[in-house]
Amino acid sequence: MLDQVKQYVSGLRLFTIGLLSALFLMCSEKSPETKEEQSNTPEVLTDEELLDLVQSQTFKYFWDFAHPVSGMALERSNKDAYGVEGYEIVTSGGSGFGVMALVVGVERNYIGRTEAVERLHTIVDFLLTGDRFHGAFPHWYYGSTGRVRPFFTEDNGGDIVETSFMIQGLLTARQYFDGDTEEEILLREKINRLWQEVEWDWYTQGQEVLTWHWSPEYEWTINHQIKGYNEALITYVLAASSPTHPISPSVYHNGWTSGADFTNGQEYYSQWTLPLGPDYGGPLFFAHYSFLGLDPRGLEDAYADYWLQNVNHSLINRAYCVENPRGYVGYGRLNWGLTASDNHQGYSAHSPTNDLGVISPTAAISSLPYTPEYSMEALRNFYENHRERLWGPYGFYDAFNLTEDWYADNYLAIDQGPIVVMIENHRTGLLWELFMSCPEVKTGLTALGFTSPHL
Repeated sequence: MLDQVKQYVSGLRLFTIGLLSALFLMCSEKSPETKEEQSNTPEVLTDEELLDLVQSQTFKYFWDFAHPVSGMALERSNKDAYGVEGYEIVTSGGSGFGVMALVVGVERNYIGRTEAVERLHTIVDFLLTGDRFHGAFPHWYYGSTGRVRPFFTEDNGGDIVETSFMIQGLLTARQYFDGDTEEEILLREKINRLWQEVEWDWYTQGQEVLTWHWSPEYEWTINHQIKGYNEALITYVLAASSPTHPISPSVYHNGWTSGADFTNGQEYYSQWTLPLGPDYGGPLFFAHYSFLGLDPRGLEDAYADYWLQNVNHSLINRAYCVENPRGYVGYGRLNWGLTASDNHQGYSAHSPTNDLGVISPTAAISSLPYTPEYSMEALRNFYENHRERLWGPYGFYDAFNLTEDWYADNYLAIDQGPIVVMIENHRTGLLWELFMSCPEVKTGLTALGFTSPHL
């Protein structure tokens, strides 16, 4: 009975937080007069003050705006984009980024340690009782029920890549919340259960490559093999690190590396060689999602130096925007960053080879560890010169296109999370140190032939 009362009180508290968040969002829409008044009195902040502001404001997406029942991150802030059910769609991968943001929130004193542990219990309890598919989470859930919300018709089961983003976050939290209180001990036990029950080896279909999706209804119909360099390096690392269902190293060496876009080796702008990935490196989230916890500093294997990979990818992305071969309005040394985000036509994975004139703030900001000076210039430009239309209750809106005079008025969880986490990794390396301290991760990286200062 006591546990039921505690769950009821916790749920009521989360509901109240969600209601207050919605009211805050409505109240944050300034009148034109207020916005004009703000624009006439620009706020000049030091770099550290600006980083503090962006990090704390963006954190609110995962704290104030979390789903009131599950504690998970809503897929996007314009929830009605999916109709009525959009108010219920929560994301596994974006919530994994949010779990890491909670760690930052405690470290930066945005929230208390006890509050964060309580929220994390809500999240892991939701995952433990929600739909899982051979231990893997779906891409989306209904936040009040824990039932899978299909990403598309055949994708109504496990998504092993989204699962890896959540597990990356949970293992980071497990290492941070290492206290001897009953609540922290229990939290670690729950995280270990979720981690150990993911059947990574199942998602090979008995072949030497991981497969992205499995559905109890459609089985392997999608048959999307995870190969060629992209955002899923963390998926292979965690699959090799599993203490219960590990993949063989040959799955990594023969599967992941077999894609057409795995090896690059080209030099761009007569300066930067890109070891891996598609032409120009692809969207910048390739340098972010896997590396929220996986520390690229000194990380090498038979195929790449991953610090060099991510630094050069970021520099090439910026240099392309400076060159601006398509002549879009506003592109330049202070205004760069192409990655997956919303745009004036919908949503796309923007990159130099898929350039629609859309700048996504998360791209340059989340590259702060790799290009600190250039990323800080872009961040300051976004805030000082575009704040009137680009800044809102949860930090920078998702994207903008000056050629089309279009600014987003919404947020996406998968774009907000890397901002909080990579600013912290730039400042202190906290999330990198925590994730790389996992003994299982050390074992997995060693098995795959990686070298790192952490090993």
